[in-house]
Amino acid sequence: MRTLQEHIKEQMKNPEFAKEYEALEKEYTLAKEFIKLRKEQNLTQSEVAKLAGTSQPAIARLESGNYKNLSLSFIRKVARALHAFPEIHIKKIS
Repeated sequence: MRTLQEHIKEQMKNPEFAKEYEALEKEYTLAKEFIKLRKEQNLTQSEVAKLAGTSQPAIARLESGNYKNLSLSFIRKVARALHAFPEIHIKKIS
């Protein structure tokens, strides 16, 4: 049985797949960063939610990459709970 990483590596040989994968990868960067910080601190989503003054489902949505109505103030609040701060960058679409 192949791992997910092995499967992705194989699929990346297809230029159309690679283009779509890279576009989605950028969208999920924020979610992956929050998950990494939370796990490094051995916290559950519920614990982060309590520290940030929000709900566990809100943290789950953030970590899922489902960013509907995501505000900068919410990002800041959750980042503070994880002893971090957001950096915002704008890049030209190529």
